Amino acid sequence: MAKDKTPKSEKPARAQERPADKAAKPAKTEAKPADKAERAARPSLPVPPARLAAFYREKVVPDLMQKFGYKTTMQVPRIRKITLNMGVGETVGDKKVLDNAVADMAKIAGQKPVVTKARRSIANFKLRAGFPIGCMVTLRGARMYEFLDRLVNIAIPRIRDFRGVSNRAFDGRGNYSLGVREQIIFPEIEYDKVDMLRGMNIAITTTAKSDDEAKALLAAFRFPFKH
Repeated sequence: MAKDKTPKSEKPARAQERPADKAAKPAKTEAKPADKAERAARPSLPVPPARLAAFYREKVVPDLMQKFGYKTTMQVPRIRKITLNMGVGETVGDKKVLDNAVADMAKIAGQKPVVTKARRSIANFKLRAGFPIGCMVTLRGARMYEFLDRLVNIAIPRIRDFRGVSNRAFDGRGNYSLGVREQIIFPEIEYDKVDMLRGMNIAITTTAKSDDEAKALLAAFRFPFKH
C-alpha cells in the first residue's frame, strides 16, 4: 500500500480540525451566597490551646523539674489520656436507658462515646455475650485538658459533703482512678431532663513511673486530695 506523500505543511493541523471550544466553554460558576457566608464565618486565627495545657508548660514542668531533679523536660511526667467508663446494667430490661447514658456522656466529654458489650454470658444476670452493657470514651490532647479543668474546678466542688479525693487510688504505676456517683455534678447535664442518676469511673493515665510522681503531677493541677 502506497504511503501518503503529502508534505507536513499541507496536512491540516490538529488544532484546526478541532472546533474552537475554548471560547465556547461556560465560565466558572460563582460561589453561592451561602458558601461566602460560611467562609466569612470561619475563624481567621488558630484555636488557642487549652488553659491547663499552657499552665502545664509554663508552671508545672519547671516546678516538677526542680522538685525531682529531672535533667530534661522529657523526663517530667504528663497526663497521657483520661478514660470515662459508665456501666448501665439496666439496659438488660430497657434498651432506651443506654441511649440516655450515651447522650449524657457525650455532653460531659464533648466526644461521642463507644458502646461496650459483654464478653461472656452470665445466666444469673440474664446477660448474653455481645449484649451492650455500658459506654466509654477516651480523651486526649485539648479535650483531655478541658475536661480536667471542668472536673477539678467545677464538677468535684459540687459533690455533696465533699471532703477531698482519696490518696490511695493509685495503681502503683502512676495511674489514678476516681469514682463519681452522680453525673449531675457536671454543668452540661440538665437536672430536669435526667431520667435517672448514673455513676461513672474516671481513669487518669500518666507517664509517671511512681505514685509519688503522679500525685505531684495531679496536685500541681490543684487536684483536691485529702490532707
